[in-house]
Parts: sequence; C-alpha cells; structure tokens
Amino acid sequence: MQISCSFFYISDAEKDLSIHNKFSLFTMATLRVSSLFASSSSSLHSNPSVFTKYQSSPKWAFSFPVTPLCSKRSKRIVHCIAGDTLGLTRPNESDAPKISIGAKDTAVVQWQGDLLAIGATENDMARDENSKFKNPLLQQLDSELNGLLSAASSEEDFSGKSGQSVNLRFPGGRITLVGLGSSASSPTSYHSLGQAAAAAAKSSQARNIAVALASTDGLSAESKINSASAIATGVVLGSFEDNRFRSESKKSTLESLDILGLGTGPEIERKIKYAEHVCAGVILGRELVNAPANIVTPAVLAEEAKKIASTYSDVISVNILDAEQCKELKMGAYLAVAAAATENPPYFIHLCFKTPTKERKTKLALVGKGLTFDSGGYNLKVGAGSRIELMKNDMGGAAAVLGAAKALGEIRPSRVEVHFIVAACENMISAEGMRPGDIVTASNGKTIEVNNTDAEGRLTLADALIYACNQGVEKIIDLATLTGAIMVALGPSVAGAFTPNDDLAREVVEAAEASGEKLWRMPMEESYWESMKSGSG
Repeated sequence: MQISCSFFYISDAEKDLSIHNKFSLFTMATLRVSSLFASSSSSLHSNPSVFTKYQSSPKWAFSFPVTPLCSKRSKRIVHCIAGDTLGLTRPNESDAPKISIGAKDTAVVQWQGDLLAIGATENDMARDENSKFKNPLLQQLDSELNGLLSAASSEEDFSGKSGQSVNLRFPGGRITLVGLGSSASSPTSYHSLGQAAAAAAKSSQARNIAVALASTDGLSAESKINSASAIATGVVLGSFEDNRFRSESKKSTLESLDILGLGTGPEIERKIKYAEHVCAGVILGRELVNAPANIVTPAVLAEEAKKIASTYSDVISVNILDAEQCKELKMGAYLAVAAAATENPPYFIHLCFKTPTKERKTKLALVGKGLTFDSGGYNLKVGAGSRIELMKNDMGGAAAVLGAAKALGEIRPSRVEVHFIVAACENMISAEGMRPGDIVTASNGKTIEVNNTDAEGRLTLADALIYACNQGVEKIIDLATLTGAIMVALGPSVAGAFTPNDDLAREVVEAAEASGEKLWRMPMEESYWESMKSGSG
C-alpha cells in the first residue's frame, strides 16, 4: 500500500496545493513521531488570511492573529454504511497482537522457550579451516546442538545474506537463523529480523520466543537500544494479520518476546514501549485501509476520530464538520468532490494534540487524503490497469494520520501541538456530481478548473491544507494516495516527497531512515508551474 506525501512550509497556494507524491503507509506512524514533532528549526509562520511564499532567507516571519485551535462541541454523526443494504457485512473483533515484550540479560544458550531467532551477518557465518563457526555465540550454540547448526546452515547454503533463513527443529523447541546481509547497519535489518521471527512463530504456533544477534560488536549503547526497538516493531507488526472479514481464521499464539543481549534497564524498556505505541498506530491504519468501502465510510472515519479523542481526552480534542458547516467555510473544492455521494455525506475531521505547558510549542499539521472510495467520478476508472476494486485504499493518507494521532496520544511528547486533518468523502457518480470542465472555488477564493474528475485528491486536499494553514502551524506534512505515476519513477517500495524547504526535507528523510523507511526527495522546478495554469480558472 502506498500513500502520497508532500512536505512544505506555508507557501504559494497554486504551487504547494498542487504537488504531491507517493509515500508508504508505515511512515507517518513510524517516523520517530515525538523526536520529529518536537523539533523546531523554523521561524516561518503563516498569516491565516494569506499564503506566503517560502524563500531561502530564514529571516522571514509574520505576525498573525490567534485562531481558536479546536472545538470540543459534540456532534451526532449519522451512520450511512453501505453495508446496511449491501450484504450486511459486519467485521469480527480486531485481533491485534497482545505480546509481552522485554529486554533480558539471559545468556542465549540458557534461554528456555519455544523459538529462538538469531540474526547473523555474512561475517558472522565465517568458518575456520575445520568448518567450525568463528563467531563465539554460534560456535557455542553449535556445540550445544552437537554440530546440527553448522550442518543445517551448510545444507541450506545459508551464508547470512539478507532474506535467507534456516530453521532447526528439535525436541523442546526451534532455532531460526536469519540473514542480516553484509552488515546490520540500518533499522531495516533489525525490523526484518523481527518479522522473520514472527513468521517462524506463526508457522510453529510458538507462544514464547526470543530474538538475539550473533554479534553486537561495533554497536554503541544507543544503537543497541534502537535495534531492540526495531526488532520489537518487526515482531509486533509481523504478527498482525487482519482476519476481521474471514468467516474462519487462525489466531496468533504468540504471547511473549524476550530480546537478548542488547542490554536491560529503564532506557531500553522505554524505547520498547515507544515501539509498541507506534505499532498500535500502524495497526489502526492497516485496519482502516484493509476494511472495504461498505464498512469504512466518511461517517465511520469521523467516529474513529471521536473515539481517539475520547480515549486521550486529556491531550486530544476533536471537531467534526458536516457538509453544511463546510459550506459555511466556503470549502467549494472539497464539497464538489463529495457532491455525488448522497448516501454517504462528507465529514471534515480535525483532531488536535496538545499537552498542557507554558513553554513555547512547535505547531505542526498532518493532513491526510480521506477518499473512502474513489470511482473516478465521470472520468470513471475503467480497464484492467485501473484497479478500481482497490480504491477503498484511497483513504490511506487519512488512515496514517489517524494512526499517528493514536500513537501520539500514547507517546505524549511535550512542547508540541499537532493538528490532524482529514477531509473525508467519496468520489462517486450521480446527477449531482462534479463534471469534467467544471470550475470550483476553494476556501481561499482561488478558482480551479477540473479537467479530470479522477484528480479529486488535489481538490479535497486544497481545502484541507487551507484549513491547516489557518491553525497557525509552522510546518505541514500531507499524505495522500494521489497518483500511481510515482511508482513508475521510484518503484513500489520507495516513497517520494516534495518540499521547497531543505531543512524540512532533511528532518523527514532522517526520520524515515531511522524508522527503516525508504524516502526520496523529488524535484520542484520553477518550470513546472506554467503547466499548472488554467485558461479558465
């Protein structure tokens, strides 16, 4: 699943509201949320009445009136779920993993449980002239197993390359060797180790597992802590399987995870707990994306936002706007997209995270595209390549934003204020729907010519981004399933990002790397702007 991402400071409307790109679903929930959100390197602010173009000089600043942040006004949301008439589908209860995770100083050869997973690099698999392991831990394990470990790895041609694994079964348990590549220098390696351990646990129905590294040479204390966090993330997310819509499903049996040899104490336990909070946000996002459009409607997304605010009411508030309230705010671009979906009306979602403190806060906004189904409108998605059956995924940006809100509710970083904004709706076909060639007006008064009704994401995001600017934020990150063209440029596993600001780009790229995500900054040439001008709007 891919979602789009745009990173920018408040800048020129016709530029920044038009450029977006692909971004992976994990990223926003795993971007080391608190450290990224707590950073404040910019002095650039927005005036709610104007967009100000970012320039290279960091000295630009604007005074602006304070806008009320959030309203806790309660609203009754009318559920319009297509499932009421289409099949009466109702999901089973969520089956998110419930795993007890801890860092232990138990020696690997003395650990007792169902499954032991060991991550080994190519260097760890080196042998001496007698074909014995040079690595002390592997040598000791092999001795305890009477040479079975070396024999099995030789028979399976296991050399520690990334993606390789070898499994040993013996009375009382299993051992899995997982290849980490030439060096385990990135969080991706440890995340993959955790996923491989989860897969082995699932296939063997293990209840208690442990994960260790064959060697920790060269790892600093901080690197060991981060490695433990990445392993925990891999195990939890690797154990998750969305079976809510299956009539029969096999539940995970995994109950506990011990992380061996990477240290113990409050700091590593805090980092593991942080990883668990992030995983909870990721799993929420996965469940929202996986659910069909006859289950997750704009109203259901709004209810999910209210549920998050209720759970974390001391730090998160919510304001849900219905179509009439959006009309009062002149959100013509967003409402034009939603016009055809008369059975599932739009809901504009605004969550606000804020911890009580008198210190200056960094103010940020996360904006997610929330098309719970995208038919393409009158430019209907047709043909084998259109994949219209997957267009329930067009709310992936919204799912990531709500997942990040849930994660922040648990993590509770200080000195930060984050606005989570989703313009939720469906893009359907009806006599009331938007037509190709229509001209719509966004809430800042800018007119937009609609040449293709399947470019609806830009329209919903336009009003959502304008709304975000009016909250007085310093930075905006938006995420959206906006175009498949980025996969032609970067492939299916690399996210693209657009921003005119080098500092923000560096922050986000570094956070992505620390989270094991692949992110590539795309160009924003001045010559692109001419092609976006309309002769009518």
